[in-house]
Amino acid sequence: MPTLVTANGTTLRYDLTGPEDGPPVLFSNSLGTALEMWDRQTPALADKYRLVRYDTRGHGASPVCAGKATIFDLADDALGLLDALKIDAAHFVGLSMGGMTGQVLASKHPARVRSLTLMATAAHMPPPEAWRTRAQAVRQGGMATIVDAVMQRWFTPHAPEDRIADVKARFLAGPAEGYALCCEALAEMDLRPLLPAVTAPTLILAGEDDPATPVEAMRAIQALVPGAELVVLRRAAHLLAIEQAEATNRHLRAFLDAAEPDARPRAGASFEAGLANRKSVLGTAHVERSLANADAFDRPWQDFITRTAWGDIWGDPTLPRKTRSLLTLALMIALGREEEFRLHVQPALRNGVTTAELRALVMHAAVYAGIPAGNAAIRWAKLELGLAKDT
Repeated sequence: MPTLVTANGTTLRYDLTGPEDGPPVLFSNSLGTALEMWDRQTPALADKYRLVRYDTRGHGASPVCAGKATIFDLADDALGLLDALKIDAAHFVGLSMGGMTGQVLASKHPARVRSLTLMATAAHMPPPEAWRTRAQAVRQGGMATIVDAVMQRWFTPHAPEDRIADVKARFLAGPAEGYALCCEALAEMDLRPLLPAVTAPTLILAGEDDPATPVEAMRAIQALVPGAELVVLRRAAHLLAIEQAEATNRHLRAFLDAAEPDARPRAGASFEAGLANRKSVLGTAHVERSLANADAFDRPWQDFITRTAWGDIWGDPTLPRKTRSLLTLALMIALGREEEFRLHVQPALRNGVTTAELRALVMHAAVYAGIPAGNAAIRWAKLELGLAKDT
């Protein structure tokens, strides 16, 4: 049940879910939303983790504070909430403005952040005039003046209508002044100098179709945060935790579980878990086509690879998906498996492998697997990257 607490001299509404002795996870909402934006993550994590969700100041039921606020004030609010709840350190999960709050918290107070998950966010969002213009618009005309433009940035045309309607209603009910003050905070924000100081394990989730914080902005963060892992979600715009909740939850759960491994040995994965991983990596259309084409002879084979390769192996959080993509491609080069190599190129890019890294992988593999294998892999890669035509 959400309640109120005093933190950093302000009042915040927060909610606690999950076992009291579970590893704490602190969720920070985006501009224009409230703690309910994480409703679809709660069931996926609450069996093991102590989940702390809160409304950023001036959002939801957290009152608007008088006067100017900066992104550093928002990070101090989050720190104050941890202090009020007597939490020494937590895993931090933030989307958009929440991710910006997390960047400050993790860089300024590294001992308080056990891991950092940044979703659809940025370290710098110029021009400042655009944010000040937006703040002025909502002060003069209310949230309704920008709601349609915001929803277009937040969701792709494929998003379920009920999810959009729920978010839109909450957005319209939000305090205009709280939104405006946070817009002004983002206008002045430049976190790029802070990011090399982040020491927490970091997962970055980007929406492939996000016009607000595009993939390039997320790659810029990855380049500055030591060891950060980037995953790009397909058919997702800005509010990817809502539009692509299932894919978001798989990546987030795997990342948190790697940081907080269970003492119990892992049981074999279910077909459903393997199928979810397989669709997430290879794409729903490809997987459904493979299953639809299966007959009585090879249907047990589809069951086997789904449970074993995609459930037990790709579902093991010990190795990040980017690492698994690189390993798979390298092995396919060494074994000369063109079909499987080409199948995994685009998924590798979505799992955070850059084209420069792909080229470096081919060159590395050629040293150990042979120049002919490297020649073939270069040709296959160019075909999948659209740099050559299949003849």
